[in-house]
Amino acid sequence: MKSRRQILITNDDSYTSKGLQTLCEIMSAYGDVTVVAPKRGQSGMSMAVTMGLKPIGVKRLEDRQGQRWWYLDGTPASCIKYGIDNIFHPEMPDLVVSGINHGSNAATAAIYSGTIGAAMEGAVNLIPSIGVSLDSFEADADFGVVRTFLPRILDFLLERMQPKTGLFYNINFPAIKAEEVKGVKVCHMGLAHWEREYRPYFEFLDSLGRKSSEEDLLYARRAEEQGEELVVMAGDFTDNPQNSYPADHHLLAQGWITIVPGNIDNTDYSEIERLCDITL
Repeated sequence: MKSRRQILITNDDSYTSKGLQTLCEIMSAYGDVTVVAPKRGQSGMSMAVTMGLKPIGVKRLEDRQGQRWWYLDGTPASCIKYGIDNIFHPEMPDLVVSGINHGSNAATAAIYSGTIGAAMEGAVNLIPSIGVSLDSFEADADFGVVRTFLPRILDFLLERMQPKTGLFYNINFPAIKAEEVKGVKVCHMGLAHWEREYRPYFEFLDSLGRKSSEEDLLYARRAEEQGEELVVMAGDFTDNPQNSYPADHHLLAQGWITIVPGNIDNTDYSEIERLCDITL
């Protein structure tokens, strides 16, 4: 009898996030789930790893409905490394899934994303890997659309996944009701950038009607004592003119679920051909 698929799961919103718990519930139908997730939020970490002889806290948590759970006080990519090297070794997981991220990872957001960085870490290790995101930053977001469509997408992808070096999938869901979804599109990563990315911290929070956490207020007092200004990263998302249809962020905004096949190989092969006759 064939053994059940071994699935390693992480995210970048921490082990307490609703998105992670939802993903684990969905993935339990596809195999045995092992979770190694960050102790605290790690958004924007891409493929960064926690290193430099820095001590890293890790803790085995209580199992949840047959799922093994750990947290690691490090980046999402570090969580995947720990799972591979310290939990599964000498075996390997059959599948890495990262998410469900609170917020879109369409367009160039994918470059910065800790969620996608973890999927890329899986791809580095030749493991089929998927990143999953919902276009909502709400902590208590409604993941109904993911519950409805992700199993259908997995049934399609898992049958067709081929052992290809560096391949991973970036799946983004619009934050709408399942019956409002137009469909699923396999497409390319959109091009965009952010402008005016650093704003005065307290001024920006006031514009949102939000208050600082006690932890942030303590940091602010220490910064002011040292004569530092406080800023927050909150830029304006701006399309690049080179975008071509169908870019994932355009489709997502129109109500489509998007799947972008990515690869850790960043080589521009057309540029190699263009420059191949260089002589110095």
